[in-house]
Amino acid sequence: MRRCRRRLSLLLLPLLALASLAHAGVALHVDGVEDPLKAAVIDRLELSQYAKRDVTAAQAARLYQRVPEQVRAALQPYGYYDASVTGDLRQVGTDWQVDVHVTPGESVKVAQVELQLDAAAGKIAPIRRARRAIERLKGKTLNHEAYEEARDAMSAQLTANGYLDARLLTHRVEVNRGERRAVVKLAWEAGPRYRYGQVRFEGSQFNEGFLDRYVPFQSGDYFSQDQLLTLQQALNGADYFAVVNVLPDVDEAKHGVVDVTVQLAPAKRTIYTGGPFIGTDTGFGMRGGIERRWANRRGHKWKNELVVAQRLKTLSTMYTIPLPGPNQRSYNVGANFRDADTDTSQSRTLELVGNETRQWHGWTRTLGVHALAGTFTVGKRGREPDDTPGIEHGRSTEVFAEASLSRKQADNPAFVRRGWSLTLAARSTAGSLLSDASFSQISADAKWIRAFGAKQRNRLILRGSAGITRTDDFAALPPQLRFFAGGDRSVRGYGYQSIGPRNSYDRVIGGRNLLVASTEVEHYFTRNWGMAAFVDAGNAYTGTDFRPKVGAGLGLRWRSPVGMIRLDLGTPIHDSDHHGIELHVVIGPDL
Repeated sequence: MRRCRRRLSLLLLPLLALASLAHAGVALHVDGVEDPLKAAVIDRLELSQYAKRDVTAAQAARLYQRVPEQVRAALQPYGYYDASVTGDLRQVGTDWQVDVHVTPGESVKVAQVELQLDAAAGKIAPIRRARRAIERLKGKTLNHEAYEEARDAMSAQLTANGYLDARLLTHRVEVNRGERRAVVKLAWEAGPRYRYGQVRFEGSQFNEGFLDRYVPFQSGDYFSQDQLLTLQQALNGADYFAVVNVLPDVDEAKHGVVDVTVQLAPAKRTIYTGGPFIGTDTGFGMRGGIERRWANRRGHKWKNELVVAQRLKTLSTMYTIPLPGPNQRSYNVGANFRDADTDTSQSRTLELVGNETRQWHGWTRTLGVHALAGTFTVGKRGREPDDTPGIEHGRSTEVFAEASLSRKQADNPAFVRRGWSLTLAARSTAGSLLSDASFSQISADAKWIRAFGAKQRNRLILRGSAGITRTDDFAALPPQLRFFAGGDRSVRGYGYQSIGPRNSYDRVIGGRNLLVASTEVEHYFTRNWGMAAFVDAGNAYTGTDFRPKVGAGLGLRWRSPVGMIRLDLGTPIHDSDHHGIELHVVIGPDL
């Protein structure tokens, strides 16, 4: 019997040894603090690394002993220097359960901010704002990350505004744990403020001096990284180059002067575009174009486009002549033949245009003259014969001046999370003897986009259009100079240009005035797919008889490889004359 027991013990020894070497994972639970403190604690604890890794009993015990020290170290950057930590380590099945109870204690407040900076540097607006951000730390819980961000932002602004030799002499946070107070001490030596020297362009295909029109500063102006970014954006926007590198020669700067080298590589000179498209307002169609990004060494551009769709045919050409000097001035001359056939009107016109565009206080300003001539029909209902009673026919020639201002800002042109656009335009015949009708007109179009919510997966989009016309002969104005509502970019739920004043035969003929507004909310389930809900309201009208039409509905959004695709289903609200659902499809950028 003893011999059997001895043999059994010998057999169990390897099993016991294996049991002592058995591995298990760690289930970690932390309470007493919320994010971001909780996340910081979990990230700092070494035990958290073993949630999906094996750990021995000896390792678990050793790591558990380090928990109080690691928790306190995790909380100190957030201003908590006297945290108390308790916990429990126990085995549950094959895993180790670790409970950590944290009491963060009273936080340390920033009682004083001592900041030294050269007076001249402190007067520059971006640097002044960076200084205020540091001073606003006073009275708040000490947060080392916020302190470091504010400190580094000040150093970056000094460099960005020409203080290339700026040095941070003092950067210290003195903490008195007993009094729960901290003092932030920072001191910079700004040094001299650098100025621009020469700007050299390398790799340009244009005449010497042509690209100076894009430089937003002059030799002798104070150095600014924002201006260098503006220069790079302007050269990219000119569409002449495949590569644009704006490099300040900081290492070679002497006597407070910085030269700038711009490295360039020409883009493809001739661009051919084309393909099918679809829009509810235009129907199915094909588009083709030829563009010469530069026609000669003086930077002239020439663009041609042909559009053939179910309800729209256009042939256009535009020649652009850039002018020397600042503000990116250009002369533009062009022609456009347009054959449009909507549910309510038809027109066939030729338009000649000549204008000047330039950058003006951050806006694109256009001043020009238009000559518009052709025939038109209004008051249609679909494909009715032209001799149907109530359909009005006309032939018109209008020569008018036009001035416009446009501007847009977007954080990402492909998918805007913060952005807006605004276009203002004024047109007038100004007593032209070549016009069949005297008129003046003002219009405005605006759009505002803002993302919100978790991970910014939602967007609020507000849109509005307004216009007013004064004329002595409204019947002589072609459809292009009248206001209509309804369609993809107007009141969804109604057909394109189907809303507006009617004649005695109850047919839409367009109005003198326009007022449309829209509210839309989008939610994205994935990066590329989302849905929208919208309400649009507005009308074209004459005089003061404004009776808004309301459309509402739901839409599908797809961030496709070719751009944003919007599919909307809209229906009229409280309108006894219109029923059913309208499908609207739009492909194109947000702004």
